[in-house]
Amino acid sequence: MLFLSALVISLLVASVIVFRRFQEKRRRAALWASSLNDDERNIIAHKVPLYRQLPDNIRQPLEGKINLFLHQVEFLGCDGLEVTEEMRLSIAAQACLLVVNRNIWFDTLRTLLIYPGAFKSVQPRRNGFVVTKREIIRAGESWHRGPVILSWAHSLRGAQNPDDGQNVVIHEFAHQIDDLTGQTNGVPLLAKGQSFADWENAILPAYEQHVKDVERGRKTVLDAYGAEGHEEFFAVGTETFFEKPEAMQKDMPEVYHQFVTLFGMNPLDWQAK
Repeated sequence: MLFLSALVISLLVASVIVFRRFQEKRRRAALWASSLNDDERNIIAHKVPLYRQLPDNIRQPLEGKINLFLHQVEFLGCDGLEVTEEMRLSIAAQACLLVVNRNIWFDTLRTLLIYPGAFKSVQPRRNGFVVTKREIIRAGESWHRGPVILSWAHSLRGAQNPDDGQNVVIHEFAHQIDDLTGQTNGVPLLAKGQSFADWENAILPAYEQHVKDVERGRKTVLDAYGAEGHEEFFAVGTETFFEKPEAMQKDMPEVYHQFVTLFGMNPLDWQAK
């Protein structure tokens, strides 16, 4: 009798779990297919000028992913910051632009922290068996499986200047995409049919050249921070791809081509409109 009761309870629990998953899948599909209202579009167009350049075939699916992002991710203000609708829409629009033409998603991201400005972060360093910690000032951080942490002052400035190659939201969410493979190493999940060999043949020589140029004090199309490691080269490269596509295509065409394939879009087409 006890065995039957336990079996019934187990079946009921399993049924509830399956039903909830079914409901969530339907809810996500509905959000994915939904649109923004006019007020929300106007907010994004004002806060993120890059949005105004987007063609309809990108803008329409972007709206659904923005709605899904806002449904999934909780925005928390830090140091007394009150999170506004403008903040949520601005950040979500930029984050979702990176995945609008990809069949990938920020599945594990549930929390986004926003500070008024740059914030202190404790960074551990290991030297053999000795671990030390130091405080550094950051404008953004991306953690494995979330959360993402952003300075609103830097996020606002990065969005308002869509052609300077400096965008902390795009930078940190490039790290989130990179992390979908299980590690942040500058090799994200490639697009369907995209060759790893082609990616490596384009990215590695460009990274090595970038490091040399930075060490010699030469001006580069990518921010010098991209020389800190392959993961930063990818994140800085993503900022440059969306904000300075013409310069990137001219300076490193093979890398630019790989980014076009990866993101399933070509920002040069928007600027030509």
